[in-house]
Amino acid sequence: MNIKPIKTETDYNETLKETEKLMFAQKDTPEGDRLDVLVTLIEAYEEKHHPILPPEPVEAIIHQMESQGLSRKDLIPLIGSRARVSEILNKKRTLSITMIRELQKGLGISAEILIKPYNLQAT
Repeated sequence: MNIKPIKTETDYNETLKETEKLMFAQKDTPEGDRLDVLVTLIEAYEEKHHPILPPEPVEAIIHQMESQGLSRKDLIPLIGSRARVSEILNKKRTLSITMIRELQKGLGISAEILIKPYNLQAT
């Protein structure tokens, strides 16, 4: 099988190319087994060297709004007035605990993401 650890970006890129060739390999075949092992190695390397960071709170809110087809008006029951929604989405004000609870319940965004500190825009 001749599989080795991924130690460098070159190894990583070569392994990605190899997995592309095996992408349609059948399960329980030597090619399918090779693909499984390579994917496991890639995932371990990516977790260590290319971690995906959670989004900032406002980015998460905007993403959920877009994915659910919501407008700013739809956030009023969760955040407060139209002006307050604007302040939050424009990063002029931070989220309160009450807003975080309502957004978690109403949009399904993890509180862990919503409580992350973020930089406010200068006024």
